[in-house]
Amino acid sequence: METQAVVFERPGALSVRALELDDLGENDILVDVSWSGISTGTERMLWTGSMPPFPGMGYPLVPGYESVGRVREAGPESNLRAGDWVFAPGASCYGEVKGLFGGTASSIVLPDHRAVSIAPDLKESGVLLALTATAYHAIAGGDLPDLIIGHGVLGRLMARMTVALGGSAPTVWETEPRRRSGGLGYEVMDPEADRQRPYKAIYDVSGKIGALDELIMRLAPGGEIVLAGFYDGDISFQHVPAFLREARIRVAAEWKQGDLRAALRLVESGALSLDGLITHQQSAAEAVSAYGAAFEDPDCLKMILDWSNPQ
Repeated sequence: METQAVVFERPGALSVRALELDDLGENDILVDVSWSGISTGTERMLWTGSMPPFPGMGYPLVPGYESVGRVREAGPESNLRAGDWVFAPGASCYGEVKGLFGGTASSIVLPDHRAVSIAPDLKESGVLLALTATAYHAIAGGDLPDLIIGHGVLGRLMARMTVALGGSAPTVWETEPRRRSGGLGYEVMDPEADRQRPYKAIYDVSGKIGALDELIMRLAPGGEIVLAGFYDGDISFQHVPAFLREARIRVAAEWKQGDLRAALRLVESGALSLDGLITHQQSAAEAVSAYGAAFEDPDCLKMILDWSNPQ
């Protein structure tokens, strides 16, 4: 079987080309992808070549961990069936071409336990489930945030989720003026305009290094800073301000299957809205320009690829 896939041949070089798919195992599923999302965090690092050492790293590779599609075929021991709509957090099914994270293709093969059934009416919004699970995993590990750094998709999901889980509306910092709109029941501001202090739980989803000292100065005694973005360099901080506050710093790891299912329940119940987060959509055949817009256009919160005509 063949698939059309986005391939990072090397940093800065992208193609959409045919790849041979691995055969299905007994518990595998073959999914025809309808939409896949572009990550402006990890995929930008893969594109620029700044990705820190990571398991399975190497080029050429198929990126992507945000795919929604329909099961075309299921192995005899699979718990899913042909026709099921699923969210798939990537795949590794391309022979010698690495799948990191392998979801940006017209068809993918993956073990059924990695996919999650979704309602058909979720449609392209399903690509947001990976970031929704990321937000849930970070929040579930500590106190609900009262300050969030960054108002991209992850920051918006985290702010909305805080309210959905019964917390007070957090403050959100955003340095890009064009991204300060769109707060649903919470305030978004320039960090320079914020006179409030201290904060008990600060969540950084910006992915930017070098701001930890400023965040520590805003922290309440015994408070926690959660690094929930993905960072491409060393992170350091001054000891004395952290010492005086007895600061706690937590790194939120990759989400687990339980986080994904909990996040999906919030969406399905109507408690958490995904509206307004997907701002751009292009055909997979236009992947080169789509990645450019996703990485460079501040008005582009989330770019998704439509795989209905990948040629």
